Amino acid sequence: MNQIDATTPDSVEQLDDLLSTPNEYVVRAMSELDGDLIILGVGGKMGPTLARMAKRASDEAGVKRRVLGVSRFSSPATREQLEACGVETVACDLLDQAALKELPDAPNVVCMTGLKFGASADPSLTWAMNCYLPALISQRYRHSRIAAFSSGNVYGTVDVGSGGSVETDSLNPIGEYAITVLGRERMFDYFSRELNVSTALLRLNYATELRYGVLVDLAQQVDAEQPIDLSMSYANVIWQSEANAMALVSLLHTAAPARVFNIAGSEILRVRDVCEQFSKLMTKRVQFVGEESPHAMLNNATASYADLGNPTMTSEQMIRWTADWVARGGESLGKPTHFESRDGRF
Repeated sequence: MNQIDATTPDSVEQLDDLLSTPNEYVVRAMSELDGDLIILGVGGKMGPTLARMAKRASDEAGVKRRVLGVSRFSSPATREQLEACGVETVACDLLDQAALKELPDAPNVVCMTGLKFGASADPSLTWAMNCYLPALISQRYRHSRIAAFSSGNVYGTVDVGSGGSVETDSLNPIGEYAITVLGRERMFDYFSRELNVSTALLRLNYATELRYGVLVDLAQQVDAEQPIDLSMSYANVIWQSEANAMALVSLLHTAAPARVFNIAGSEILRVRDVCEQFSKLMTKRVQFVGEESPHAMLNNATASYADLGNPTMTSEQMIRWTADWVARGGESLGKPTHFESRDGRF
């Protein structure tokens, strides 16, 4: 594995430090924004490093700001780690309206709430988390600017030669999860219009780091010499720290009615090519099953880059880092993305 850059993270601590390092766009945004920042749903895969990045960027900008993270905190360790980094935490079931009402006020809100995995098994909770809760949040923080995570799944699949879906494309969600994500957007947009809530909707495809993500899914399958399904033949990914950065910068560009941003890397990756690269890097045999489809779930985020900043992490580097991490038995979150699902069932 001597092809890996010397800068490859070799521990979880080093990885989290890298994922929470703010770029110049975030530092500038934190210097221009007024007031505190609250992150709802901070306990998920992206939330802890996004919160830590916001705190670090505020400190670098010389701005005294409370950064608050709200979650049920099923993992006490996550809460302890956030507190150790200067992020204030609040344990809260956001579906509890009384508890939501008691949360601290903040002029800047990042909403990371939602339910994806298990959506098919518990559809009523999926609708509550993805549609009902955004309505509650919009009313509770009607005087704030809100950056709300959405998903590129609202577009459905597109021709791989199209370059990916853009923000003005018609929407074609496939499956109950994607439909409720569109419902989430509709709720935020409705209250943005009705209550003049300044909002940004962030259609993300797909954040990746070394413990989870599309590249980790593929690397683990190659490492185990499991057959790779080519039916979802292409994907685009973005390094998680750059997705975090774009989300935080979007707070400067909220609007009423809500403004939509795609968040994705600049490259469209062919699954076969990625797996063949993993095969060489990891010295493993790769097998493929199924036929490549001419349609895939793809985002084109080019229009976002002017406002939110350009991703700089290349797919080549992400692939090499992921190969090294997986081959060394690095920590995994054990949460496959199921990006290959074509029927929208998660």
